[in-house]
Amino acid sequence: MSEVRAEEPSAQLLERIRRQRRHTLELLTVCAVGLVPWTVLLAFTLPSGYTVRQWRTTWVGFDVLLLLAMAATAVLGWRRHRAVVVAAVATGALLLCDAWFDVSLALGTPDVWWSAALAVCVELPLAGFLIHRVLGMLKLAQWPQQPVR
Repeated sequence: MSEVRAEEPSAQLLERIRRQRRHTLELLTVCAVGLVPWTVLLAFTLPSGYTVRQWRTTWVGFDVLLLLAMAATAVLGWRRHRAVVVAAVATGALLLCDAWFDVSLALGTPDVWWSAALAVCVELPLAGFLIHRVLGMLKLAQWPQQPVR
């Protein structure tokens, strides 16, 4: 059986990829550093309790977003489309957020046990499973070889 080899990427393409990677990492670094004082400010200025409007719209909207992410992951997976990686990571992140908000907003109420059980038995394991599967798929990907700088 003959081996199929992909054409080596050009030096120009590798340089463009390196530059885009550097710019992306610089942006993320600035955002992470900027988030520190913002988070400290919120910790000191936000009220501990807050009456909200549109509670139902917020939660139903979030669950619709989660449903769409799960459906997209399923459809892309069935079609064996490589975009399933993005959809699965997004679904995993939304599941982590759902678990966090369900539990943290239920603290001090009798519903906290139901929220914690749902987080521990459903949301967190499914998020972990999806992220684990994505990492497994990424290990199978073939990346252009270039010297580490």
